[in-house]
Amino acid sequence: MVSAHPLPPPIKPALKWAGGKRWLLPRLQTIWQGQKHRRLVEPFVGSMSVCLGLQPERALLNDRNVHLINFCRWLQRGLTVDLAMLNDQQAYYACRQRFNELIASGGQETQEAAQLFYYLNRTGFNGLCRFNNQGRFNVPFGRYKTINYAQDFSEYPPVLKDWVFVSGDFEALSLEGADFIYADPPYDVEFTKYSQTDFTWEDQVRVAHWLARHSGPVLVSNQATPRILALYQDLGFGVEILEAPRRIACNGDRTPAQEMLAYRGLALPAT
Repeated sequence: MVSAHPLPPPIKPALKWAGGKRWLLPRLQTIWQGQKHRRLVEPFVGSMSVCLGLQPERALLNDRNVHLINFCRWLQRGLTVDLAMLNDQQAYYACRQRFNELIASGGQETQEAAQLFYYLNRTGFNGLCRFNNQGRFNVPFGRYKTINYAQDFSEYPPVLKDWVFVSGDFEALSLEGADFIYADPPYDVEFTKYSQTDFTWEDQVRVAHWLARHSGPVLVSNQATPRILALYQDLGFGVEILEAPRRIACNGDRTPAQEMLAYRGLALPAT
């Protein structure tokens, strides 16, 4: 039986993240109201903005970025950050070097690595998360006038307590037939290197076919490029087009970017 109680207020993500979907939450919350008895599965969890906004009782959350998942697991345990967080170029590069030393020595799952990942995310250029071919973090120092750093994340463990965090390829996820999948793969754009390996067009196709095989409800967001729209429509997905709050380019073209919301196994409530 589906509860009629409203969803709890969303918790703000701890991280900055390219392509975050906080702007889409009002639409997703109307859809989730009729599905919240299910387990939520996100194969590309990113900053957890959607999961934190929907606050399911059970969730399976995946990302190929092992450092992101390590941060999420420590957040689940009750992370506190005790390192000195300074909006300072010298301090930033010293912390970046230490983070890469931990990666090289196998310490990427430590609490220290989680703390450094948070600091680098908040302080680095545009909140990017980028790695070179050797798997080393290489985002340059940002240019923020002020940064609000958090040290105590005690509000997160009660919400995250029954969520499972894993890092790997989406096709390796252990799904249940009734799972509600919300997939937000990397945009169909040129830059796709959020982890050590690229996310290619072949991966976009794999995602779509994998989602089409799922027996439960599926919701997908992506940039509404012609080939993305054709891919999902050809697989029998319904498609809704939305205007995103971002713009297409910074070269004078200020046209709002179009986003696709594709769905299968559920009917979307009216906007």
